[in-house]
Amino acid sequence: MRLSLKIFALAALIFGFASCSNNASKKLDLSHAVILISPKIKAPLNASARAILIEEIGKRTNLQLKTAEGWDGKTIIACALSDDETLYGETVLKRTGDTLPETKKEGFRLVHTNANGKDVLWIIGADPRGVLYGIGKLLRIADMADKSISIPTATDISSSPEYAIRAHQFGYRQTANSWDSWTIAQFDQHFREQMLFGANGIEGIPFQDTRPDPLMKYPRDSMNVVFSKICEKYDLDYWVWAAVEADLKDKKQRQAILDQYEAFFKACPRFDDVFYPGGDPGDNHPADVLPFLEEMTTIMHKYHPNAGMWISLQGFDKDKVDYFFNYINEKNPDWLRGIINGPSSPPIKEERERMPKKYKLRNYPDVTHTVRCQFPVKKWDQAFALTEGREVTNPQPLYYASIHNHDAPYTDGFGTYSDGCHDDINKVIWSQMAWDTKQDVKNVVKEYCNFFFSSKVANDAADGIIALEQNWVGPIAGNAAIGKTLAHWKKLEAENPRLDSVNWRWQQLVMRAYYDAYDQQRQAYEHKLEMESNDILAKAKTIGADKAVDEALTHLQLAEKEPAAQDLKTKTLFYIDALNKSCGLQTSVKMYQAAGYERACFRDFIDYPLNNRWWLEDEFRKIKEIKSEEEKAARLDVIRNYETPGEGSFYDNISSADAKHVTSETDDAIDYLWDNDGWSRKRLSTQLFQFNPELQYTELDPNTNYLIRVAGFGEALLRANGQLLKPTKYEKGFEQFKEFPLPKDLIKDGKLKITFDKPTTEEHINWRQKSRVTDVWVLKQ
Repeated sequence: MRLSLKIFALAALIFGFASCSNNASKKLDLSHAVILISPKIKAPLNASARAILIEEIGKRTNLQLKTAEGWDGKTIIACALSDDETLYGETVLKRTGDTLPETKKEGFRLVHTNANGKDVLWIIGADPRGVLYGIGKLLRIADMADKSISIPTATDISSSPEYAIRAHQFGYRQTANSWDSWTIAQFDQHFREQMLFGANGIEGIPFQDTRPDPLMKYPRDSMNVVFSKICEKYDLDYWVWAAVEADLKDKKQRQAILDQYEAFFKACPRFDDVFYPGGDPGDNHPADVLPFLEEMTTIMHKYHPNAGMWISLQGFDKDKVDYFFNYINEKNPDWLRGIINGPSSPPIKEERERMPKKYKLRNYPDVTHTVRCQFPVKKWDQAFALTEGREVTNPQPLYYASIHNHDAPYTDGFGTYSDGCHDDINKVIWSQMAWDTKQDVKNVVKEYCNFFFSSKVANDAADGIIALEQNWVGPIAGNAAIGKTLAHWKKLEAENPRLDSVNWRWQQLVMRAYYDAYDQQRQAYEHKLEMESNDILAKAKTIGADKAVDEALTHLQLAEKEPAAQDLKTKTLFYIDALNKSCGLQTSVKMYQAAGYERACFRDFIDYPLNNRWWLEDEFRKIKEIKSEEEKAARLDVIRNYETPGEGSFYDNISSADAKHVTSETDDAIDYLWDNDGWSRKRLSTQLFQFNPELQYTELDPNTNYLIRVAGFGEALLRANGQLLKPTKYEKGFEQFKEFPLPKDLIKDGKLKITFDKPTTEEHINWRQKSRVTDVWVLKQ
């Protein structure tokens, strides 16, 4: 009997699991659904909700869903507000509770019910925004194919945002690398998409950067008002970034700026917030800025009574920062809504602690740049920095999710800094992590792929995006992930030819897979050519210095005459050029009228030398001018042994991804030199530096004499295990040497820590003129 009962219980358990599994796998077919929109959702949002559902589903399925004002269909998509009692005569689904997401600001519930022969997918919002966000969630999770859209019948998702401010900057100016060429329809669609992934604000830049832009299809003043109209259409807050570079002590200039902004406020149907970016740019003291902003707020409130004024302390020195906080704490002004923390601001924790609680704090993170920026790629290989550059397609979902979650607790939300569509995935990550910091990053990426690519490819494309982020981890040489990532994307490319031709987001990702692989193969080939050229130079004393130079140069130039991986280059260029057509991405100054080489010009730099070929060409010319054969041979020995000092000695290129003894990192990656508009002919190691690096060694021989050699620029105040050393040689130019004998009594345990003091005379000069260290040798004597 007991056995029978056990078998019965087991069978019941198995049946229960099977039932749950079947329920989870069952699909609700929405292909013939009728859309109902609550009459309490007023214009223009009722029309926007209707249009989004019909148009976005139609694009992906070739279906044309209908709207109605009654319950005649068998399948209904019902969009209602949480305080609606009825929707066209039927009771709106409700549940009880004090903390329900669908009753909190911007929250929603997406849930399927079946009763009386009708399937109803409820999209219940706390407010009209909540309904739009519920629609966004539906579109991100729905399984869509030709003539088909479905979701699991067990769907019951409720959610509300964790952080109130979720905005993105879109400066319609020449600095932008893509959207300065966009149409109004492109902006409308893009802002809609930002909203569907959880954003609730758009930030324009109406007046800064007045350079003429031949790519713009509309005048800047009219387009920035159009932004306001699009925000009104999708219930997005409209922010503007309002830098002032004029002297506010000049009454005439000051009034002209106020008049300019008054005309702008008056022209905008929707306006919510002004962001004044402190001293970035601008040199005005807060004693002049704060009264100016108070007056601007008064003007703004004539047209938009609920709009807010914000300020960042970017670029402020300590005196200005202290002045600001003293002013705020003493006067407690009501006209100021909050403070914004951006690049070059004081630490975000300090700002929150010094600011009275009545004021909000918004983060202003740079999600657009890879190098010389707020959040550089960690230990980025120089090959990528030289070619792909500062504004290449940069999906880093894991990195940016961690940055968001680290800083978010001090804030009320964020508004990103961006100058192009190349950082599209990073924007989505910030929107979604601000919505829910605990959600799975990979799932966010999967929803991105489901919405923008297709349900069929969503999982594999999400894996490919995560793989692209891993391509940039560690030295490019020997990174097996790069080849695997390319193979993954080549498979997706072959299986989805339609996406190659029409989808700019897809094109960017496939392009990056090819570009990374091209860089890797070319770097390996060109490095090999340089090593082989060094072997030729080693024969100088036998065959003569000039002949050795000629043969080495000929061998180095094989990089141009017999270049590597041209199939990868061809594919990379195919996608780069396609991106200019599909989204206006300006990857070349000459071909596509990019604003400057430091923008997204990774087409222009695709063949920048990844060895020291250009530097060697210049050095060889200098050597040929030397009269003495002995001096020529000695100089060639220095060149060929520059990075290989011999057994028992050590060499590190500061800030190189493969530096073994460097323990310091800069926090903004300005240690990647930008010289001659990116066309520097300096030695590659000279183009990587730090101002005050730290190095640690554990493998020195206490019984051996060592010489520390330093290359760089300017001063080098070197300490060995804390002791300031005296140099025996002290040259200050690039690729010249400073030499410091290392006393044995400092390395009795075989350990050495090298540090550099900051020169006291350089506090007030620009970083480009400051002393820096590029290379460090510890040479066994």
